[in-house]
Amino acid sequence: MAVTKVWIEEGCIVCNACETACPEVFLVTEDTCMIRAEVREDGKETENSEEMSPLKEEFREELEDAIEEAAEGCPVEVIKFETE
Repeated sequence: MAVTKVWIEEGCIVCNACETACPEVFLVTEDTCMIRAEVREDGKETENSEEMSPLKEEFREELEDAIEEAAEGCPVEVIKFETE
């Protein structure tokens, strides 16, 4: 399996748990968490909840475990992802 998409739903409490688990994908700001532009096919840096941009192919398997760890460690369960 590989993670094809990852996004942040509404309700992030900016606890930094995701960025600690997977800094390659998650970027925590003062008021939210975003998916880094470098790992997204569309090159945007947002929560990715509207765009639903896929991850770039080269990151899908490489970062799968860290993305899953970040989602499991999110205290408000707003990190979501799809696998193939």
